[in-house]
Amino acid sequence: MNPLILAFDTSGPFCAAALLRGGDVLDARVEEMKRGQAERLMSLLEEILATAGVTWRDLDAIGVGIGPGNFTGIRISVSAARGLALGLGIPAVGVTGFESLGLSAPDGTLPAIPAPRDHVYIRRSAEAPELVPANDAKEIAPLYLPEDEAKTVIAIARIAAERYRITVTPPAPFYIRPADAAPSRDVPPVLLDE
Repeated sequence: MNPLILAFDTSGPFCAAALLRGGDVLDARVEEMKRGQAERLMSLLEEILATAGVTWRDLDAIGVGIGPGNFTGIRISVSAARGLALGLGIPAVGVTGFESLGLSAPDGTLPAIPAPRDHVYIRRSAEAPELVPANDAKEIAPLYLPEDEAKTVIAIARIAAERYRITVTPPAPFYIRPADAAPSRDVPPVLLDE
């Protein structure tokens, strides 16, 4: 059987999606964008399915990039994957950026995901993931950074194809650091009794 896997990722300044049947890539697309992933994701997925001549009901599983990366982008993808999986009755498989980069990283390199302020997310072999300055990470090993988001989202689909039969927990965001966001300083409006 050649499973049909739809994968997507919005953990960075892009909206990326791929459709695989077995080992064959039917379509892969990446649209660079700093904002607007939530508005674009579902229509991009529908375009990919239509181009391949398949429907939502033909899918065997969903693969989704769970981070690390942009907090809002991760939540967009994870919530979309969970909703689609629930509605379609198929599994959704969460794949970290380290796992997807690991499929193509040359030996002796350290998969690294760009982060704000000249930092990168890294995971040394048996250690917990961490956020470090890029220059410090380069001293550990040569960095392997994502060069082609299409290649990364195809890797997410390939990993999902391997795991979808054994996945039992829904995907969840993979955060390494707390959010930068702070509660609103605005005073809430006064509620008047009638």
